[in-house]
Order: sequence, then structure tokens, then C-alpha cells
Amino acid sequence: MTTVLDVQRFKEEGRRFAMLTAYDYLSAQILDEAGIPILLVGDSLGMVMLGYPTTLPVTLDEMIHHAKAVSRGSRHALLVGDMPFMSYHQSVEQAIASAGRFLQEGGMHAVKVEGGGRVVEITRRLTELGIPVMGHLGLTPQFVHQMGGFKVQGKTDAQAARILADAKELEQAGAFSLVLEGVPSGLAGRVTKALRIPTIGIGAGPQTDGQVLVFHDIMGMTTGKAPKFVKRYASLADDIARAAHQFSDDVRTGTFPGPEHSYSNPTKSEDFAGTPAANGSAPAAETAHEEVKYGAR
Repeated sequence: MTTVLDVQRFKEEGRRFAMLTAYDYLSAQILDEAGIPILLVGDSLGMVMLGYPTTLPVTLDEMIHHAKAVSRGSRHALLVGDMPFMSYHQSVEQAIASAGRFLQEGGMHAVKVEGGGRVVEITRRLTELGIPVMGHLGLTPQFVHQMGGFKVQGKTDAQAARILADAKELEQAGAFSLVLEGVPSGLAGRVTKALRIPTIGIGAGPQTDGQVLVFHDIMGMTTGKAPKFVKRYASLADDIARAAHQFSDDVRTGTFPGPEHSYSNPTKSEDFAGTPAANGSAPAAETAHEEVKYGAR
């Protein structure tokens, strides 16, 4: 299983790595088996799974619900739970309680927090208590209203200096990695070179140690114009729509279900042809064919 020490070693070895978001059992299982070393249960689920306009309405209970599903689907990846808005903003004690739920209830191995400043002390306290922390600087969606929208950060010298300073403080506080979102490529490169811990970019150019994208974006499940930093590796929205139309047509025309999708009353010469088992039951292979079971792999 990938650990926080493995992630730090990736940087030492100059090994670039991928992180993807996951929000449910099946996608986590698929991504885990594909060898993705880090899965982030991101609060972006509010927008792509729950239909919220931003990540701000996402609650801790909703995050824990999805974290549980992802932890059941993954066996090898490092699992990181995204601390949602107002789950760590009131006090250090609140942050400890919220992060603890991600590990105890959600099955996560680490948590992610956004911002610098007071988040540095939260990072220090969580790390001291054995809760690994991934930092997040630049375009931090939980500060969307303060930033005036989803806009690139760090374009001025003052902003860039603040991001670099926050990054160093988070590293000193014990963060094991740092997400850089929506910042100029050159700034991301400077931060990456200045830190011993790995950086993970999203809309931050090619100079970070790793890259992260949202599952629904890379799979082409989101529609419309994609953000500049998104590369779609599939077109599942089109495939899903096509399959749904085909299913509807098959039902309307009566071509589904066919004989191969229907159960019948078995007889020795029909479904269970062959020599019966000693106890008179159907052979195991044929019984398995008749079993109604979902998710078998």
C-alpha cells in the first residue's frame, strides 16, 4: 500500500506521480487496480456528484459518507480526505475532531486542508497527533468568494511571495505534500524547488512533482468547455448517453430482454444439462450462472 513516506520518496527519487479524485466504491476500485497511488476524496464531489454550484455547501457528514465508500473499494492507494468548508475553521479542536472522523469512520489515511496562515498551526497539531496532512495553496476553492471567483492566483509579486512563504511554513509544520492549484507554471516550479516535500499540481503547469485531476473531468463525464488545465482521456458522457438511448430503443422494440437475459424453469435437459451432483442439485457452474449478483469481478 502507498504510504505518506512513499509519496515523499517519490520526490527524492525524481519519480513523477498521479493523483485522482474518487467518490464511490466502483470508481475507487477501478482506479486502485489501475495503479493510481493516491486517491483524493475531494470536496469537489459537491459539484460533480451532488450538484452544488461550489464546494462550500458540502458537509463533513457528506464527505465521510463518500470516504467510506472509497475506502471499501481501494486496497493499495493512499487515501486522502478533503476537509470541507467550516469543518476546521472554528478552532484547532474542531479540526482535530473532523480529521479524526476521516481516519476513524471514513477509512482515510490522511486529510487535506486549504490555505496558509492559521492552517499552519492546524497542520502542526494534526501531524503531532499522527494525522498526516496534505496542504493546498493557490486557487483554494473554499475561498472562492474572497478571491472573486475561480481565478488564477500568484500572478503578482506579492501574491507569489505569500504562496511561497505559506508553502515553506506548511512544510515546517509537518505537511507531507502540497497541492498547488491555479498558479502560474513558473511560480509552481519555484515552490517545488524550494520544498523537500512533493508538490501536486492542478492548473499549475508541468514543473510540480505530481499532477491531480478530477475523475469526471478526465473521463469526459463533465460537459461543455473544459478548463484550460483539463485533458479529457475519454468521452464517457457521450458513451453513457449512447448506451441509454440504445437501451431505451431495445426496450421499445422488444429486443431486450432476449432469451440470454431471461431465467427459465430448469430441467435436466435444459439449463442444467449434464450429470447432476451427488445430492441431486445442479452443477456448481450452472448454479453460479443462475445467481443474481452485482459487482462480481
